[in-house]
Amino acid sequence: MNPHIREIREIREIRAIRTSYVVTADGVRLATDLCLPEAPQDARLPAVVIRTPYDRRRHHGELRGWAARGFAAIAQDVRGRHDSGGDWHPYRGEAADGAATLAWIRRQTWSDRRVVAAGASYAAHCALALTAGTQPPDAVIAAVPALGPAETARETTGPERLLARAGWWAAHGDRRDSDEDALAKARAEDPQLLEHLPVLDLPSRLGRALPSWPSLWRHRPDGPAALTAARSRVPLLAVGGTHDPFAEDTLRLWHTWGGPARLLLGPWGHALTAEPGPDAGAAHRLRLGELYVRWATAALAGSAPAKSGAVALGGSELWLGVGELDTRPKEFRFADCGGLRLLRGPEFTADPARPVRSDDLGVPRTGPADRCLLVTAPQPRPLDLIGPAEVRLRATADTAVADWAVRLVALTPEGAARPLATGVVRHRAHPGRAADVPVPLGHLARRLAAGTRLRLEIAGHHFPAHARNPHTGEDPLTATRLLPSARVVDVEGSALLLPVAPPRNFTHAVNPVQEICR
Repeated sequence: MNPHIREIREIREIRAIRTSYVVTADGVRLATDLCLPEAPQDARLPAVVIRTPYDRRRHHGELRGWAARGFAAIAQDVRGRHDSGGDWHPYRGEAADGAATLAWIRRQTWSDRRVVAAGASYAAHCALALTAGTQPPDAVIAAVPALGPAETARETTGPERLLARAGWWAAHGDRRDSDEDALAKARAEDPQLLEHLPVLDLPSRLGRALPSWPSLWRHRPDGPAALTAARSRVPLLAVGGTHDPFAEDTLRLWHTWGGPARLLLGPWGHALTAEPGPDAGAAHRLRLGELYVRWATAALAGSAPAKSGAVALGGSELWLGVGELDTRPKEFRFADCGGLRLLRGPEFTADPARPVRSDDLGVPRTGPADRCLLVTAPQPRPLDLIGPAEVRLRATADTAVADWAVRLVALTPEGAARPLATGVVRHRAHPGRAADVPVPLGHLARRLAAGTRLRLEIAGHHFPAHARNPHTGEDPLTATRLLPSARVVDVEGSALLLPVAPPRNFTHAVNPVQEICR
């Protein structure tokens, strides 16, 4: 074992957490909590900094953990939040304020000038924003990164991420503090809250001002985060969950990173190990704090300039190397007796007044068809799905702009329905003319038990996770009128492509901690 790894096992006494204020170039005071280990007066320490809109005090336990392992640990409220001065404008100015914080850290008598920028969700954006500066941090830990307004507001394929953005803006937007349950409370009073039109009028229905809500939707995914990542040369640890809505962003960040990069992808939601998926096992209950410290210590000592990492195979106890994500796809054709069998459709009506819902896995057995529904036979043996999945759809809509929502569900031998993957694409074509529509479903890392059937649903909406396409040609955010859209799926010309891998066992396994920290 390397000496720099062995050193972190020495747990140190820590001093009390104290608050200071970092002053930015325009005079704003940023509330900054510092926790130092007990050390000789002339000792110089590496630092870890977490810049967050979610209240720096919630990180005090984390600061103590870092300090006990020899780091100067800092948590800071971003501008306009909690105890920091200035006005709160999400995703604006984090690079400049972060640069002022890095400069402050490196001026302190206890600093050895090495800094690790760390954070999850919006705080991961803050950490990544520092890499574009002239004096960047020495390493970055970005967990479930919410990269920027464009990346969080829309899928790269166009549709608006309505539920997630409404929840975040209701909880945190245009206010100094937070109300995590704001949207849930509003929906309890008005269950149709998100169905009211136009979508841009949501603040009035919440009963408070949200001036930044309309500006969120003006951002378009044009790739600035990826361009910044490609230029970065500092070591990166990207951490994500296969059940997290930003899983593809995490993978894209790791893949495009210009410097040394490690990927850790587990069967978790946005809260990582605190939110395990139904396919998580005992081997996936990692102690992430310990892993972060080990990786940071190794990164500051000099990491090999290579992309590597570990991915959990949900439904098993295996962790696999990232090279396993290169599986060749297996084609399940819609019209093939060995592939997917048509249960309903292929003609259906996508009616935004009665959309297929993202929060309900049930399917109607009677009434007009609102989706095309297909299913496989029970799988004769366990199925390992590792890598990107896609539906190659050939279909027709009677509107010029149509959303195509595809949901893949596992039907377990016990009769439970488990969501596997979802893809939503906004497509433009001549009305009434068949078109080829590729629908990416994201990366899978899942073992399905023998006897599992796969159910595939093709619809025109995925609401409330995504805003409804009104089928009038209007912007879904400003539209006030909804029209149904007739759809036809060409089962002869469509197929599901799944990354079916040969069965994996413990001879293929890696140790995730060793894989990340080597």
